[in-house]
Amino acid sequence: MLWKNDVYFINHSNNFSNINRNRYKQTQLMIKKIEFDYPTSTRGMVNGERIYDINQEKLPSVTTILQATQSPEKLKILDDWKKRVGAIQADQIRDEAAARGSVMHRIVEGYIKDERHLDLTVMGTLAHKMADKLCKRAIDERLTESWGVEPFLAYKGLFAGQTDLIGIHDGKLTMCDHKNSNKPKRKEWLHDSYRLQLAAYALAFEDMFGIAVPRGINFIVTKDLLYQEFEWNGQEFRQAKYDWLKKVDEYYKKVSK
Repeated sequence: MLWKNDVYFINHSNNFSNINRNRYKQTQLMIKKIEFDYPTSTRGMVNGERIYDINQEKLPSVTTILQATQSPEKLKILDDWKKRVGAIQADQIRDEAAARGSVMHRIVEGYIKDERHLDLTVMGTLAHKMADKLCKRAIDERLTESWGVEPFLAYKGLFAGQTDLIGIHDGKLTMCDHKNSNKPKRKEWLHDSYRLQLAAYALAFEDMFGIAVPRGINFIVTKDLLYQEFEWNGQEFRQAKYDWLKKVDEYYKKVSK
């Protein structure tokens, strides 16, 4: 059996984030847990690229493929930004956003799984506020079934990765990704990045379990607590999957040279 129905049970602990306790309890009782046999994995770096050791294969990560196939235009935009703010400042901005995002992810993951995470640092306090905003807008009364939180996914022989969440969201099976950002985004900016990342995870899940994922969605919270979400559904998401497979083909042509 690939999965079975279960219901989250409440097991309160003394450590609790600033997410409203009553809302938390109501949300946990509403979310069903659908268990899949996801593989374990280890991650490593080979020649500067992230590799997953999964299902007895060593596969490039989704982000590795995306980075290796960036367009010259996108690379120029990034290079111009680094020159404008300075290399040291650019690295600091990147590292702070990554650290803040990691804390926010742990808090959101704990909210869904009933494994609460508390961080009282200055960065952690902001991350808690961002996670609270995301949970109120994206999770509460919208996520009815959790099919996996931070599961490892792999498309046999091609690529692997770790998605934030898959489940029944707004009544549809959806691949979900949480993002933190310094500034608001526009959907067209995400065409060659977040859109393809979601498509990659959906294809890997489909390859592993034979269940189609028709929808992908990004939940984004800025450090100023602005919430955004961007959805790809139906034909738009099918096109994203096709575009991702072209990226995979481009990647393997490059590394085979």
